[in-house]
Amino acid sequence: MLSVLIETRNDEEGLARTLASLVGGAVEGVVREVIVCDAGSTDQTHRVAEHAGCQYMTGGVAAGIRQAKGDWLLLLEPGARLVEGWIDEVVAHTARQTMAARFSRTRASRKPFLARVFSGNRALADGLLISKRQAAAAAKSAGSAEAIARGLATKRLDAEIWIAPEPVIR
Repeated sequence: MLSVLIETRNDEEGLARTLASLVGGAVEGVVREVIVCDAGSTDQTHRVAEHAGCQYMTGGVAAGIRQAKGDWLLLLEPGARLVEGWIDEVVAHTARQTMAARFSRTRASRKPFLARVFSGNRALADGLLISKRQAAAAAKSAGSAEAIARGLATKRLDAEIWIAPEPVIR
């Protein structure tokens, strides 16, 4: 079973969109829990998480990793949405792999070549499916979910993700 971790700050709308895309996984019994790791939100992020039945924690993602009950973790940005069909791909990957994986971007989420070359790359934009053991080891030296995902060798899943919009600095 899978624990989903979403690190957020002042993104209640994005969090709601991401949680909506996880409902099918919860119904199928694949998503065991969703942990929202809040980094100091001043909006209604905590209410969105609580109303959706998520565990809400303040502090870093490392605490969320320690709290997670699943052997596999899915780290997502608030606002990212998994496309229908993701459940079977994740179940198949976790059954046969020990390597971390990322989702494939939907065609509409892909940037043109020059935009990719000249824009900053968000390491967590494609999500990250990682074993709890590997995530716990990476969290010892990483301060955020983004830092855990950066530079990590991963496999590309056939399942697609609508990436979250570029974050607004608040």
